[in-house]
Amino acid sequence: MRKAYKFGGDTISFSAEELSKIKNFGSPVLRIVGFKPASMLPLWANVKQSTFIYPTEEEYIGSTRVFSALHQKLIASKKIGIAWFIPRKNAQPTLTAIIPSAESRTGDGEQTTPPGLWIKTLPYADDIRHPPEINHIRAPDEVIDEMRKVIQQLQLPKGVYDPQSYPNPSLQWFYRILQALALEEDVPEKAEDKTIPRHRQIDKRAGPYVIEWGQALDAAHRNWQKENSSHYHATGTGATKRSQKAAPASAASKKVKQEGGDSDASAGPTEADVREAYEKDALKKLTVKDLKGFLAQHQLGRGIMKKGDLVDAVTRFFEDKMQG
Repeated sequence: MRKAYKFGGDTISFSAEELSKIKNFGSPVLRIVGFKPASMLPLWANVKQSTFIYPTEEEYIGSTRVFSALHQKLIASKKIGIAWFIPRKNAQPTLTAIIPSAESRTGDGEQTTPPGLWIKTLPYADDIRHPPEINHIRAPDEVIDEMRKVIQQLQLPKGVYDPQSYPNPSLQWFYRILQALALEEDVPEKAEDKTIPRHRQIDKRAGPYVIEWGQALDAAHRNWQKENSSHYHATGTGATKRSQKAAPASAASKKVKQEGGDSDASAGPTEADVREAYEKDALKKLTVKDLKGFLAQHQLGRGIMKKGDLVDAVTRFFEDKMQG
């Protein structure tokens, strides 16, 4: 069995040795390729968990000095490093951001955040998804004001999350069992979980405000219904009239479909429209129905259901047409 790949329409096979060379991107390395302002790193660029690194003098003498100089320079200039990162042997290389972490201590002098560098994996263009455009209805100001009261009652002390106050319940349970086995104690029935919300305190502090918010929301909804109903009556486009007008239209469309077969396909985008979307790299904005209709016109895409596969099929169609 030999693995093969298609390049430009030709099938090219590789041996096991050639595949190993292709997949080998070199030894583990963290190579800085440039620097960017820290403000350019978006919040949504979060693909995997970050890695905290620290220097060692065992393999490279002077690592601590270089590490400290880089860490202080990044903090002072408010910049991040962009690096080519291979974490271990035979691992896939990634582009990462080197983010400096400043040291923070409590009032008692206890360290809460150590100084160092975080390696954050950056997404490639294929990893970024564009959410659909949705027009949300904004809540009235009185409803927002009532919800603001609820949020104020549910804020953390001093508005700061302290991880020292919430130990990992699963890990603590594991340690508790180890302690019981080592000291020959009875295994407790359940572990203490400080992450469980305190429902009684929440209800006592925010319950009345939640009720007031619900009343304000119901009143705003009734006002919204009255405004829309009066708008329908004023314009003469009520639901009854729309349903009466829609009935003959739907019947006519069914009749045309029965007589013309694929007559509704003409309502979709033309080949020029699809070509324009292809040239602008905007095929994903077309609907599944439009993509299927276009492929059906060229006897392509049979059995393809997913939108991503349909986009790939249309892309291959235009690429083959340009090469031909």
